[in-house]
Amino acid sequence: METFLFQATIYLGTAVIAVPLAARLGLGSVLGYLAAGILIGPVLGLVGSEAQDLQHFAEFGVVMMLFLIGLELEPRALWDMRQRLIGMGGLQVALTVGAIALAALALGLAWPAAVAAGMIFAMSSTAIVLQTLAERGLMQTAGGRSSFSVLLTQDIAVIPMLAVIPLLGSGHAADPSAEHATVSLVDGLPGWQVTLVTLGAIAVIVLAGVYLIRPIFRYVHQARLREMHTALALLMVVAIAVLMQMVGLSPALGTFLAGVVLANSEFRHELDSDLQPFKGLLLGLFFITVGAGIDLAALLARPGLILALTLGVIVIKGLVLYGLARLFALRGRDRFLFTFGLAQAGEFGFVLIGFAVAQGVFDREVAGTALLVVALSMLVTPLLFLAYSLRTRAMRDVVPAAQPDTIDTQGPVIIAGVGRFGQVVNRLVQGAGFQTVVLDSDLSIIETLRRFGFKTFLGDPSRPEILHAAGIDTARVLVVALDDKAAAIRLVGHARKIRPDLHIVARAYDRVHVYELYQAGANDIVREMFDSSLRAGRYVLENMGLTEYEANQAETTFYHMDRAAMKELAQLWRPGLPVDQNAAYIARSRVLNKDLESALMSQLSIPPDSDPPADALPAPLGPSPGRDGEG
Repeated sequence: METFLFQATIYLGTAVIAVPLAARLGLGSVLGYLAAGILIGPVLGLVGSEAQDLQHFAEFGVVMMLFLIGLELEPRALWDMRQRLIGMGGLQVALTVGAIALAALALGLAWPAAVAAGMIFAMSSTAIVLQTLAERGLMQTAGGRSSFSVLLTQDIAVIPMLAVIPLLGSGHAADPSAEHATVSLVDGLPGWQVTLVTLGAIAVIVLAGVYLIRPIFRYVHQARLREMHTALALLMVVAIAVLMQMVGLSPALGTFLAGVVLANSEFRHELDSDLQPFKGLLLGLFFITVGAGIDLAALLARPGLILALTLGVIVIKGLVLYGLARLFALRGRDRFLFTFGLAQAGEFGFVLIGFAVAQGVFDREVAGTALLVVALSMLVTPLLFLAYSLRTRAMRDVVPAAQPDTIDTQGPVIIAGVGRFGQVVNRLVQGAGFQTVVLDSDLSIIETLRRFGFKTFLGDPSRPEILHAAGIDTARVLVVALDDKAAAIRLVGHARKIRPDLHIVARAYDRVHVYELYQAGANDIVREMFDSSLRAGRYVLENMGLTEYEANQAETTFYHMDRAAMKELAQLWRPGLPVDQNAAYIARSRVLNKDLESALMSQLSIPPDSDPPADALPAPLGPSPGRDGEG
């Protein structure tokens, strides 16, 4: 027990120090975990042989991760991915196996070992890639979805690989102890019976997810014990993983299938919240054990060879991936994300190497070298993502620029930017009978609006020639609803310069943006969330016992006083100085907040059953709404 607690202290303590540091440096949590493992393993020697046993336990984090990913995918979404799964994923596995096998033959390996090496290095790291994609918010990009499809195909491909490797070997295990005794439902069965048992296990998972989980959850819910929900979630994942192992399938594949089946279940979010902490800890532990398992002595004995082999694997896989990205029409950032993200070897490589040794395909020397190459390639994965970030930061997606439309209409109102905000403004103004000229640089939005019958023009509103073509010289009102804050400020400043008499209505992102637009010359400035937040606050007050009249009075008082406060604080705001470091701004803001609280309390002292007096609504404070900073 003392040894266990000591080792737990080392693993957890190192992770707590290294991971936040790596995250603050922009390196990501995965590199932090790997660095922690290297520090406590090959560098300081604080952990020993237990790291390998711990790695097998920590691999369960990958199983949980795929289960949670499956919960986010409906069966229809998985069917929609079939082209990427079969086409892109299948080609990646086949081409990479062939390319690396040829390279291994050139290095002097026998053809069975070369083919096995191709299978091993065709795998990529599901754990590292998906964790990094999720952290960086890249999972929903085209490159992220394509990467996920290939990773899923690779997990499926492990099954035939485990069937092929024994055919490549001598039939005698290099080390009988390497084979682990486990309960199996298919040992000794003829091929057709193995197929039936395997299909039966998959059917059990699907049918249990459809018909059995709901009543079990209801039964557990009656206990009203939170920990029982967590226990049930863990039981589901563990039981499915065990069943998959008993029929010779990948546990990760089985739990992913179960997650897809439960994607439409009302218990999906509860399962996700129960398993997320375990997934994060186990994945972190897995990455630490990968770092701790690097054989530094073997690496230092042949550093040139090991590094050259690692680089060779990454380059070969990168070339295959880049070719597939072009073939499947991935562009720009997505193409480089797909290429850099999957160029490493994966955790299933450790499993396949051990299996190859057990079947006599690899000798100990080849296996040791392969293990080092797999571990080092996984170790440099965060650096590959950094290379992706640097590459995409210095480039723009190579997409043929759409030519601006010829603007053949002019009107009294110009709307620059027609996202969710601009669309509502446009519909209201047009519905009231006034002509608008709508501009936006996003072709997809323009095409969508045209399908619904709204006349819009493709063009960048911040370009002077586009603005003049739209009729800025004769327009009465300009609505600035651009998503880009800096572009909105530039557009307001340019329009004010050429048309001092033009009335400018601008959308602001936050208070600081209000001040910037105010200085640029906007007349009416609307914070995009302000009115909706006030309405939500009014509903809260009504449900806390206030009458509709009292809640409306509080809302109106807040509205007018905040407008006046915005105008006053705009005079104290200083460009380049954060508001939380502006002493005069903070002091005045605190006074105004106190005044607002006093006014609201005074407002609510009106008897709820009395008729509202004629002067109950506060008079507007200051000039037009926009000069106060709020519309």
